[in-house]
Order: sequence, then C-alpha cells, then structure tokens
Amino acid sequence: MSDEQPPVEITVYENGPAIVRGAYKLQDRDRKEIDPGRETIALCRCGLSALKPFCDGNHALRGAARSAF
Repeated sequence: MSDEQPPVEITVYENGPAIVRGAYKLQDRDRKEIDPGRETIALCRCGLSALKPFCDGNHALRGAARSAF
C-alpha cells in the first residue's frame, strides 16, 4: 500500500467558489491549521459567506459575480 497523497486540485468556477480537492492544508492568517474534516471543500470568493472561508451559496442568492480568475 502506498503512502503517497493524491495531488491537490483546485477548480475555480465563474460566479462561484473555488473547489479544493485532495490532501490540502488550510491555515488561517496566523498559520493555525483549519481542519474542515473533509477532503473536498468550497472556498468563498465573493466575500458574502456567513461561513468564511467556506462557501455557503450566498453568491447565488445575492447575485455576486466573480470571473473565473
């Protein structure tokens, strides 16, 4: 059995979140690790989420527009 971690994959959606999959490490600004307890997360890009840094779908409810990059 291999101990190799799967690669981290980040997909940025136009008018939506950045989806992060794989063996990522998420830290706050003080470099304290944030453990969301799952291998796939959606990160907020619009700034409207009540669950920052995670997306809660408010971009769709409030019509926030963000380009893919």
